[in-house]
Amino acid sequence: MNTLTLSNSEARRLFLDRHALAENPAGEARGPALLDMIRRLGFVQLDSINTVARAHDLILFSRRPRYRPKHLKTLYEKDRALFEHWTHDAAVIPMEYYAWWQLRRERDAEYLRSRWREGRRDGYETRFQPVLDQIRAQGPLCSSDVGADEKRGSGGWWDWHPSKTALEYLWRSGALCVVGRDGFRKRYDLTERMIDEALCRPLQSPEDTARTIDWCCSGALDRLGFATPAELAAFWDHIKLAEARDWCTNELAAGRLQPVRITGADGAVRDCLARPGIGDDPALNTPPTARLRVLSPFDPALRDRKRAERLFGFDYRIEIFVPEAKRRYGYYVFPVLEGDRLVGRVDMKAFRDRDELVVRAIWPERGIRWGKGRTQAFESELSRLIRLAGVSSWRFEDGWLRA
Repeated sequence: MNTLTLSNSEARRLFLDRHALAENPAGEARGPALLDMIRRLGFVQLDSINTVARAHDLILFSRRPRYRPKHLKTLYEKDRALFEHWTHDAAVIPMEYYAWWQLRRERDAEYLRSRWREGRRDGYETRFQPVLDQIRAQGPLCSSDVGADEKRGSGGWWDWHPSKTALEYLWRSGALCVVGRDGFRKRYDLTERMIDEALCRPLQSPEDTARTIDWCCSGALDRLGFATPAELAAFWDHIKLAEARDWCTNELAAGRLQPVRITGADGAVRDCLARPGIGDDPALNTPPTARLRVLSPFDPALRDRKRAERLFGFDYRIEIFVPEAKRRYGYYVFPVLEGDRLVGRVDMKAFRDRDELVVRAIWPERGIRWGKGRTQAFESELSRLIRLAGVSSWRFEDGWLRA
């Protein structure tokens, strides 16, 4: 049987469909509908930077413009339909997936002890029981509520006081869970008090681990459409590359995967894997909506920068850690999606004290003409975005359209 080759257009359409970016952004954006969207994506990355809106809010808003931050807060903190843990970074995840994170929690327990021992975080292990006892007695606490007699550093991860380090370790390894945030500070409570016991069972056997690997790889492939073993391992980021490779080998042998060749934006072809019958997927022949929209730099479709460059020819680097004089674009620049193309990037910021969103610069991608029609479409997007940003107007700075 010949290996199926997807054109670049077909690959983009399939990929955007799997990331809920092919259909027109519309629909209910709270309660069960919001939870369904998060299930579809798998998780939503959390980030504190709020130049226009926080990453998690813009990720959801770009797919459901009725979304408001209070809807996620209700789902997470009141309905307890989500939990917080790590994928490649901190994220909110559907609560029914909690049991599948047991492998990650057990591996984090071992990894963090080793890593932090080398980092000389002396004394944090002696704080485990005092921290647990304090939370048991007082209820959910933030890092500022524990270790009152301990030296406070700069606040960076490298300078946590021992009780803050203990909190983070106990959360990552499973004794504590995060039950919400005050501002962007995590509130921790006892897992035994907050999570159904049936979801917290430790792994008992190699078969338990194998089931977790199967769930991770299968779920990743469903959300990517096509992938390499490395991309499957990286999606949730808690299985090993060798485990993903073995899973792919076994699934191919069983006929539950098929090889597929993916054509990149530069014409290069890359070997991937997909579900059998992927060539008949309706998304391959369905053009995405032409609606122009602004994406978060941490959008699931863009998190893997190398894949975004291969598929869309979009070379993106976030420059928040780049000295200002060396930045090519700006501190926090947003990608702009139109149809199946990333057509530009925009540097903008909400000045809430002035009640306005200011567009400093737009850089069209190579080969994109930013004419009157595209400007009008972008202005319509700005009129939607200001509702999320919490301001009532927007404006362009002089010289906003850049070469």
